[in-house]
Formats: sequence, structure tokens, C-alpha cells
Amino acid sequence: MGTASDLISAQTLVMTQSTEFADLYERHYAAVFRTALRVTGNPADAEDVLQTVFLRVLNQGGRLESAHHPEAYLRRAATNASLDLLRKRISHGEIRLDETSSVASRENTLFLKERLRRALVALDPADALIFLLRYVEGMSNGELAEAFGQEKNNIAVRLHRIRQTLQVEMEQ
Repeated sequence: MGTASDLISAQTLVMTQSTEFADLYERHYAAVFRTALRVTGNPADAEDVLQTVFLRVLNQGGRLESAHHPEAYLRRAATNASLDLLRKRISHGEIRLDETSSVASRENTLFLKERLRRALVALDPADALIFLLRYVEGMSNGELAEAFGQEKNNIAVRLHRIRQTLQVEMEQ
């Protein structure tokens, strides 16, 4: 699976002091957590993803790709780390026990969300990333086209095909 740095051709930001890293964390931890929570659907998993994303930045010697758009880079990294976590769970057969509820609609919603997560994991990683950035993070087709170096119409067609693939996956 490609990393977020493969998808964004950008400058590199090098943090020379621990205060710079702390400042980066303080500015962006909430966005990273929200992104991970939306993808994983679990606060504990979102915390794990948050830790993973910022540890990766530290392990890269304080280098952060995309100095001009660190939040976009970190949101992509969170999406990728979340998908990795979901893939690991499915491949290892781990099942999360959700709280039971007497309300049928809540159960249906949880069931549908879990089916969608499983269908997303089955997608090509780049397609899953585009889908999540568009429909979970709310990026526009124009923003996606710019980030991925494609035409806006190509993104729209690709999203349509991704939705069709997800529909087939979810019906199985």
C-alpha cells in the first residue's frame, strides 16, 4: 500500500526542535483523531491511529512531507493507518463486540457501518483513500483532483466506479 507521501508531491518540513513537534501535534491532533474515528468507528482504535501517525513522523527523523499542507498530509496518513488497522483486524479474524442496544435502527446502522468498513478494506488502497477523503472527510472533487494530480472529471468517474464496487461488495 502506498503511503500518503507517495500521493502528494510536496516539500519536506524538517522539525529541528521538540517544541516544533509539540506544536505540530497540538495544532493537528484533533483532525487526525476525527479522521481515524470516522474510518474505524471506535475511539480506542482512533487513539491507536493517532499515536501511529505521530510516531511515524518522529521515526522519520522529524521530517514531514507537505510543508505547505501538513493537516491534509496528516489526515491522509490517518486514513491510511486506519485502513491498515481494519485490514489487520479482518485478516486476523478479530471481531469487536459492540454494545448491544434495544433499538433496532441503531443495530442496523452499526451493521451497515461495519459492512461498509469491510467493503472498504476489500478495495484497492488508493480507491479506498479517495472514497474516504471525499465522503468522510468532505474534500471536494476539485481538491481531490489537485491532490492526486488528476482531472476533476476523472475523479468523478473514479468515485462513481468506487461506489458501484462498494455496492457489489456490500450486497455479498
